[in-house]
Amino acid sequence: MGNIHKFERQQFEKLFRQEQIDFMEQRLQVLDIFLQTEQHVTAGELGNILRQRGCRFEDDFIVETLELMCRYGFAQKNRFENGEVRYEHRHLGQHHDHMICTKCNRIIEFEDSRLENLQNEIAHSYGFHILQHRMEIYGICEQCLKERIKQMPLTTAKAGERVVIRELSGGSSSRLRLMSMGLRVNDEVEVITNYGRGQMVVAAGNQRYVIGRGLAQKVIVEPGPQTLPSDKPDLAR
Repeated sequence: MGNIHKFERQQFEKLFRQEQIDFMEQRLQVLDIFLQTEQHVTAGELGNILRQRGCRFEDDFIVETLELMCRYGFAQKNRFENGEVRYEHRHLGQHHDHMICTKCNRIIEFEDSRLENLQNEIAHSYGFHILQHRMEIYGICEQCLKERIKQMPLTTAKAGERVVIRELSGGSSSRLRLMSMGLRVNDEVEVITNYGRGQMVVAAGNQRYVIGRGLAQKVIVEPGPQTLPSDKPDLAR
C-alpha cells in the first residue's frame, strides 16, 4: 500500500501544480494524512486527525482540499443513510461496495466478482450499459449482532429488523392493548420505521401496525430468524 500512496502523492503534486492549485505544500499534508487513514472520514474527523499530527488548518481549507481531491479523482465522497458526507481514497481500477451497520455506524468494504458479474448479466439482459454503480447494504455488523442475541425493548430494534415478541413488561393492560391491535406474544414482526422518537410502525404478514413509544418500550422482543455470523458465506470463494 505504501508504494501506491507514494505514486498517488506524485500524481497529486504533478496534477495540482499543472492546474496551478494554490497552497500546494499544505494540501500535500492533508493528502498524506488522508491516505494514511484508509477509512471513511468526515471533514471534521480528518481535521481532528490532522491536529493530532500537529497540522492545524481551517475547516474550510480542509473541505476545499477534499473537494479538489474528489474533482481530480483522488478521493470520492459518500452520503450514507444518515446524510453525513464521508470521504474515502479512490483507488484507480478498483471497485468495492459497502455494508453499513445501523447500530455502531461501522462501514465495511467488500468486493465480490460473482456479484459484479451478475449485475453485468442483468444489465445486459435489459440492453443496459453500466457506467458506474454503488451498492449499500444496511444491517447489523457481526460484533453488534453478538450483543443483540438477547431480549430487548421493541424501541431499540432498527428499521428493517425482524424480531419476535416474547413478553410484555407492562402487565395485563399492555397485553390487552397489544392484543386489541392484533399482535400477540410469539408473533414475528418487521420494524418498518423507528426514528428514535414518537410512534413506530411494524408489520406482521401484510398488515401494518402503529405503536406508541410508551407501549413499544414495554414490548420485549428478541432477534428473529436470520443468518448468524457462523453461517455467513465465503465471499472469497
